[in-house]
Amino acid sequence: MEVYKVILVDDHQIIIDGLRSLLEEEPNVSVVGEGSNGKEAIKLVELLEPHVVMMDIDMPILNGIEATRLIKKNNDQIKVIILSMHNERSLIKTLMNSGADGYLLKNCDKQELVNAINTVGSGKSYFSSDVTLSLLDKNSNSQSGFTNQTNVADLTERETEILKLIAEGLSNKEIGDKLFISHRTVDTHRTNLMKKVKVNNIAGLIRFAINAGFVS
Repeated sequence: MEVYKVILVDDHQIIIDGLRSLLEEEPNVSVVGEGSNGKEAIKLVELLEPHVVMMDIDMPILNGIEATRLIKKNNDQIKVIILSMHNERSLIKTLMNSGADGYLLKNCDKQELVNAINTVGSGKSYFSSDVTLSLLDKNSNSQSGFTNQTNVADLTERETEILKLIAEGLSNKEIGDKLFISHRTVDTHRTNLMKKVKVNNIAGLIRFAINAGFVS
C-alpha cells in the first residue's frame, strides 16, 4: 500500500493541529512536516520531499498562490492541494494556473480530505463538488461587496498593472522582472493597493481584481 507523505501549511496552528489529528490514524497518510507560510513550505519540500503539500492561501511572508507556483516550478512531481475558505471562480482558476492539483474548502469532512490526498497522490486532480460548481458558475465571482468603480479610479496606472499580475498569480520577483522594477518596489505597491481597496491579504486583492473586471 502506497503511503503518502504530507506537509501541512497554514498560519493558524489550530488548523494544523486539527488536520494532523484527522489524518494520524490513516494508514496510507503520514504527516511529515508543518509550516506557517509559503516560504517554510518551500524549504520543507526541499528537505522532506513529500508526495503532497496541503496549503492555505492567505499566509504571511509568502502566500499560497506564490508558494504553489514556486514548488511546482522546482519540482512538478510534488502535488499541491489548496485548502481554503475562498470559493470564487477566478481565484480558483488562478490557483489552477499556478499549478495546484487539488482544491478543497475548509468545511470539507475527513473522508473528502483523505480522498483528495489519495486522488492527488496517485497523479490525478481533485476539486471538491462546491469548487467544481463555482468553476461552472460564471456568476460566482460576485460574492464580495466591493464598490469598485470609485476605488478603481483611485489606482495609478502602475498599481493597476501590478494588480492584474498579482491576480494572475505572479510573485513579487516575477512581477518585478516583468516590469523591470525591484521586488521591494512591487511589495510597496502591493501594500499601497491593499490600503486603497481596504483588504488585508492576497485573496482580497484578487477578489477586488475579479470584481473590477481585470480577471475574466
